[in-house]
Amino acid sequence: MTRRLISSGSTFEDSIAYSRAVVAGDWVFVSGTTGFDYRTMTISDSLLEQAEQCLQNIESALREAGAGLQDVVRVTYVLPDAGAFEQCWPVLRKYFGTVRPAAMMIAAGLADPRMKIEIEVTAFKQGASG
Repeated sequence: MTRRLISSGSTFEDSIAYSRAVVAGDWVFVSGTTGFDYRTMTISDSLLEQAEQCLQNIESALREAGAGLQDVVRVTYVLPDAGAFEQCWPVLRKYFGTVRPAAMMIAAGLADPRMKIEIEVTAFKQGASG
């Protein structure tokens, strides 16, 4: 099985020694992704804007892996404030409304107090054997 590492260019990846995504055969594992705009290393104060940026960052990693959001089979959402999760639902429906992956939401502290959401996904490339 081939293994390929994908980087977003985030300074966190070098500091913490991880990859934005790992492609292992037909599987794509995207690390927990926050709402940072990795080009500018800035982050919005808005939960909805962070959720949108998370999914754009994830979509970019998936595209580099030869996959897309339609290939996502599992998603995990992590928010410091569980009560705020419902605010994100319109953004989540925008990206996953027809995909409907298996999902879980966890309330937990995040690495930086500016972070309001972190999302990780697992994808299986469409058309892959199996």
